[in-house]
Amino acid sequence: MNGATKDKILREELATRLIAIRRQLHANPELSHEEFLTTDAIREWLAEEQIRILDYSLRTGVIAEIGGKRPGPTIALRADIDALPVQEETGLPFASRVPGRMHACGHDYHTASLLGAAFLLKEKESELNGTVRLIFQPAEEKAKGALEVIESGALEGVGAIFGLHNKPDLPVGTIGIKEGPLMAAADGFVVRLEGVGSHAAVPEAGVDPIVAGAHLIAALQTIVSRNVSPLKSAVISVTRIHSGTSWNVIPEHALLDGTLRTFDEEVRSTVRERFEQVTEGIAAAFGVKASVKWIDGPPAVINDKRWAEVAAESARSVGLHAIVPTPSPAGEDFAYYRRAVPGAFFFMGTSGPREWHHPSFDIDELALPLTAAFFARLAQDGLDKLSPE
Repeated sequence: MNGATKDKILREELATRLIAIRRQLHANPELSHEEFLTTDAIREWLAEEQIRILDYSLRTGVIAEIGGKRPGPTIALRADIDALPVQEETGLPFASRVPGRMHACGHDYHTASLLGAAFLLKEKESELNGTVRLIFQPAEEKAKGALEVIESGALEGVGAIFGLHNKPDLPVGTIGIKEGPLMAAADGFVVRLEGVGSHAAVPEAGVDPIVAGAHLIAALQTIVSRNVSPLKSAVISVTRIHSGTSWNVIPEHALLDGTLRTFDEEVRSTVRERFEQVTEGIAAAFGVKASVKWIDGPPAVINDKRWAEVAAESARSVGLHAIVPTPSPAGEDFAYYRRAVPGAFFFMGTSGPREWHHPSFDIDELALPLTAAFFARLAQDGLDKLSPE
């Protein structure tokens, strides 16, 4: 058997194994902070390859390491492992067995891909110029898991960190890599408007919070159009309104909540300040009392120029087509890692039929071995870049 034939067989074996792992994970989804079976399965797969599992104070999730045979730096690779409260509608033979739970964001694919990278790196452990730390992170969907990993100390000593997310609208074999902002800061808000209830037939006897809320929703949209440069971006979306209990009663209060998405910290701060000013102004104009509660989400994911360039080289070396992607206004708690250490985050093409969080979301499994190969190559290249000459 010649070398090319052997390599082909090994690649096919890896692809088959990763597909089986991904399907097992897909059929058994677990929500944020409930990933106990997922954690156990990851530990078993790592143990089969004699990969070191580290002891950190995490209820769910796994931290492991490969390398260290030679002294050198540490590179971290991260995948998220949690699922969503979505009822699956794919009709796949390995569809979720848990009602109302689904891997509708592809974290099963992320986990399987990082396991594949671990298998590849383990084969070359003696050649690594340092250590690769593997982070199988819980609770990304609650934007809490990355902070828990950092607080556990699992990022200590890491010189650079990398992660990726599937991108259904990019074809398999394509990877989106760019310096600067890639994903948005994702903040939530809840506005409470307090009025005075009355009979709906005599509105002058009360103070209507619904009318105030309607004007507030319209006014909030002017913040982006009149306070944010056209060369920058922001989104304010009111996504839920709750008020009233009867058709003939003006209620005492109204609740509005939604989300703010930004890519720039200055814009983020400006929009939040103007949001509160507009809310106070509308409340005063309509005679209601208003309060704003912010639900701080992760900041924007900002990629280092240096590591974006290294990643593009790594991608091309394993046969991927690297493009500069359009940033996504979705949020990602990988941003917390980037605030702590240098690194970059990427979009991997998966030729999916639906967008993230859709009940029919799926990925093309041909992306699994490609992603594993990219992760492994990037880890090696990253160690080489950080190692002394």
